[in-house]
Amino acid sequence: MPKIRLHYSVHTLNNQQLLPAGIQLSPKTSSKLIYRPKRPLGKSILLMRYGTIRQDLIQFMGQDPYSRIFAPEHGATRGWGLMKKVSLPQEVMEILDYFKAHDYYTYRHFLVVYVLSLFLARHLLTDADDLISEANAGPTHDIGKICVPLRILKKRKPLTLSERMMLDHHAAAGYVLICYYLQDTTNFAAIIARDHHERRDGSGYPSGKKLKNRMLEIVAVSDIYDALISSRPYRSKPYDNRSALEEITAMAQIGKLSWDVVKVLVNHNRKNRSHSNECVVSLDKRGRAPAGNVYGIIISENSGKIRQ
Repeated sequence: MPKIRLHYSVHTLNNQQLLPAGIQLSPKTSSKLIYRPKRPLGKSILLMRYGTIRQDLIQFMGQDPYSRIFAPEHGATRGWGLMKKVSLPQEVMEILDYFKAHDYYTYRHFLVVYVLSLFLARHLLTDADDLISEANAGPTHDIGKICVPLRILKKRKPLTLSERMMLDHHAAAGYVLICYYLQDTTNFAAIIARDHHERRDGSGYPSGKKLKNRMLEIVAVSDIYDALISSRPYRSKPYDNRSALEEITAMAQIGKLSWDVVKVLVNHNRKNRSHSNECVVSLDKRGRAPAGNVYGIIISENSGKIRQ
């Protein structure tokens, strides 16, 4: 397990503290999440039969550019059979409800990244067990954001350094929460929650490990892509699709993301798809970041000065 120290406490949706700030995650501390006295967890619920999730997914998949990526003739709906079998604890479903009511972008992001990851995995993973693990992880990669105040998640101005640290805390917090809810410290959903912001060159967080797992690389690319093409509180306009793909291509070019995963994503954004191995990705940059984007800008808490 990578060395990760919690800068903030981890708590459930009803404010039950699972681990305090300052503790270092380890097999020993993680095991306490399973064997500690706790209230009984709720029953397991089928994801696709819960609330409006199925209808919401259909709506999101029908919006551009996902309507092109998930076009039925390209087999995008084949993953629905696996998704119909996925069940999650009631507490996890309640977290989805929380974000749907209070931060709709994050709710949508949960679902879209899940479906896009599963779709890309079908084209990249040859092991059926790996694909099933990907499906069973469910829309939980950002579950740790329940430990981030809404005022930070929805802030339109640049974050302070402490606010940015609290936002980044969601990765480690997500691991803790999934371990607790699923009663399993090795579950792939917990690993995704912890490592989806790690990068191949070791420049990510929370541990700075070099990302080598293909399934995690798929989630990382899906997460970045949807974040770029979506409206965010800190960016009034999303990246246009070409500019978003160019940003991701540039990250692959310098070794942060997997070229194989990026090529599949680019290929399925084209009208005339080729085999992914034959897909040629242009390195020309003609797009640009939208105006008013304050992502990555940190403002001093004392002086108010901005720094990148």
